[in-house]
Amino acid sequence: MPPSRDDTGLGEVRFLTVAEVAAVMRVSRMTVYRLVHNAELPAVQIGRSFRVPQQAVHDYLAKAFVEAG
Repeated sequence: MPPSRDDTGLGEVRFLTVAEVAAVMRVSRMTVYRLVHNAELPAVQIGRSFRVPQQAVHDYLAKAFVEAG
C-alpha cells in the first residue's frame, strides 16, 4: 500500500499559541483573543486553547500595514 498523502497541506503549516502571536504582534493576549473571536484572525480551537496559523499572522500584519500606510 502506498504511503498516504496529506491532501490538506496542513503538515507544512506552523501553528502559534496565543502567547506567541501576542509576542510577534507586540500586543496583549487579550487583543489576540479579540481578533480571533471577531474572526479578524483565523484560528483553530483545540479543547479550550486556540492555535493560529503563522501565515495568518503575517497576512494580517501585511494587510494592516498597507491599510495604515
